[in-house]
Order: sequence, then structure tokens, then C-alpha cells
Amino acid sequence: MIYKFKSKAAGDLIMMGPTGDHVLRIIGKEPAAKGIIEPGAMPAAMAAIERAVAEEEAARAKAEREAEAEGRTLGPREGVSLRQRARPMVEMMKRAHAAGKEIVWGV
Repeated sequence: MIYKFKSKAAGDLIMMGPTGDHVLRIIGKEPAAKGIIEPGAMPAAMAAIERAVAEEEAARAKAEREAEAEGRTLGPREGVSLRQRARPMVEMMKRAHAAGKEIVWGV
């Protein structure tokens, strides 16, 4: 599945299925073929994404400290971080919230 998020306040945002599913779960939505994020729900959704990003980064920092304490080097991160993947959605939410416009997908 590919998600195409749309808002009258921002350009379209396309996410591959696994990333879109993950971001939707973070903001408290079940992954679905179509849906909506109302402007009133966006501040909490953006905060949830920021918390998830902070948790991911804290876990990485902890793993790096533990590896260093054991005298080994932690390998490079694999793939793209949640911060990088979720940033476009946060930006879209900021614009949509400021304009009072919803974000929809699958419609």
C-alpha cells in the first residue's frame, strides 16, 4: 500500500505502506485505506510524533553508550530514522493546523 496524504494547506505527501502505518499508529490512528486527521487533533498528533522520535533517539544513544562501555563500536544506523521519515508529515500538520484544514488520505 502507498499512502497519499492530502490537504488544501500543503502539497501532497506520499509514504510507503510500512512508514505510513507506523506514523498513523504513533498518532493514534489505525492504518486504513482512507482516513482523516482533523485540525483539532493535529497538536496532539505532532506531539506524539515528537515523543516517538525522542524515544528512538534516546534508545540509539543508550545503545551507543552501552557499546562504548563494553569497548565495542555500534554499527551505523540502518535505513532512515523516524525523524527523517516523519518530518514531512509534521510539516504538513503544521501548515494544515494553521490554516484550519484537515489532512485526508484514500479519498
